[in-house]
Amino acid sequence: MRMRTYTLHVPEGAVRGDVHALDRAQLVRDGFSSRAFAFTVLWFAWHRLWLAAFLVLAGLVGLRLAGEALGLPPAAGLIVTLLAGLLIGLEASSLRRWTYGRRGLPARDAVLAASQEEAEMKLAARWLDRDSAQRPASPAASGARTAPRRDEETALGFFPAHEGAR
Repeated sequence: MRMRTYTLHVPEGAVRGDVHALDRAQLVRDGFSSRAFAFTVLWFAWHRLWLAAFLVLAGLVGLRLAGEALGLPPAAGLIVTLLAGLLIGLEASSLRRWTYGRRGLPARDAVLAASQEEAEMKLAARWLDRDSAQRPASPAASGARTAPRRDEETALGFFPAHEGAR
């Protein structure tokens, strides 16, 4: 089974362990979206990404008008439309993450999972893990030397491949 990366988007200011933050949380699968490739504007509207839907629609209409103005044959117009759809399919997840960030739901965590359900379970368990607050604040407090850790409240660079090391 293929593992995919999923990002968790929660409201700004939410604190780990806050159950109510998970009610508004959004989960975004990274990678190519075949539905966004096939349905373009409708896919964005389905996900309530209105600005992105408008921009994609304007871009597709602009491509069509430019093709007609340049006198491209219908086959060339089809190829250009397919290439634009391919680009949309590749960037759809990034546009969702960007839109959620603008709406006050920044990416706070990432996980590798085989399915969306598995990703939801892993991310919810990690978000609600109250033991992370009881971890020693410094290596000196635990008496052991450990590698420096990034702040768990930030999401700088999503590299969940080493999530077992957490």
